[in-house]
Amino acid sequence: MAHFGFPLETILIFFAAIAFSVFMDLFAHRRTKEITVLDASLWSVFWVSLALAFYGYLWVRFDKQWADLYLAGVALEKSLSIDNLMVFMAIFASFGIKGVLQHRILYWGIIGALVFRALFVAAGTGLFHLAPWVGFGFAAVVAWSGWKMLTARGEDKEIMDYSEHWSVKLTERLMPIFPRLHAERFFLTRVIVNDLAKADPTIKLAKDAAIFATPAFLCLMAIETSDIMFAFDSVPAVIAVTQEPLLVYAAMIFAVLGLRSLYFVLAALTKYLVHLEKAVIALLFFIAFKLTLQSGEHVFGWDFLHIGPNTSLLIVLGTLGAGVVASFIWPEKAEETT
Repeated sequence: MAHFGFPLETILIFFAAIAFSVFMDLFAHRRTKEITVLDASLWSVFWVSLALAFYGYLWVRFDKQWADLYLAGVALEKSLSIDNLMVFMAIFASFGIKGVLQHRILYWGIIGALVFRALFVAAGTGLFHLAPWVGFGFAAVVAWSGWKMLTARGEDKEIMDYSEHWSVKLTERLMPIFPRLHAERFFLTRVIVNDLAKADPTIKLAKDAAIFATPAFLCLMAIETSDIMFAFDSVPAVIAVTQEPLLVYAAMIFAVLGLRSLYFVLAALTKYLVHLEKAVIALLFFIAFKLTLQSGEHVFGWDFLHIGPNTSLLIVLGTLGAGVVASFIWPEKAEETT
């Protein structure tokens, strides 16, 4: 099977579509006071349609096998990202962030996702090609993630206070913090801070400075560092589907971009999709098995089982579909674990 490589046309189309779409989303919400479920649903449909349009482009311009690998990666990354919503919810709750400010923070988080996931994908695919045995390590990481999710089921999970997160503490050491939210700003000048402090004597500043960060920026730091930790699990998982860096990166970015809008819809739906987590756990173990097979084929010459792109796509979509359908057929099981 030939390598997909880095076609200049595909790179330009991908980044042009991403840049234009993110700009349009931010422009459309520049005066929005509250993100409604309807608005989030419409934008979620837009992002899914954009991801499918890129799938169609890959199919028509290149070959169906590349398109299928990309689509399987999108579906897998999306399913793994859904579980991260609970962390985002806890982070926003810790800082008292609501409504449109959540949307703004999530979309500024895209910049970090674009940069850090590019680094992870380049490192991960490069290591896999240079030293196939690294795939065994990737398989162990993915399997460990699945095991942690499996053993955590049924436990009473305390909501972590992310205002005490290490990334927040580090930011507080590096720059002065204004203790209150102010509009939708991440930073405030000394003039604004002094005016606010005069109006409210209860505000105490640790030190004087030209620029102060607000709790919104601390929240963004927690979101960014959490997203980096998510990449440790998701990058090896998507690499199991395909080791083509451009396809892996495109799949992850389209999934992450869509999740930012889908957050407001899924935040209301997660309590109903009670069996989706089981589907994600099953997929993680499948991915660990597939990574082990791929590495064994390269290192030891195993040839007793080969899972092709079409089979991977069917397994990913079928498992996720089964989790969603089961959630609506047997919803009462959610109550048994609470």
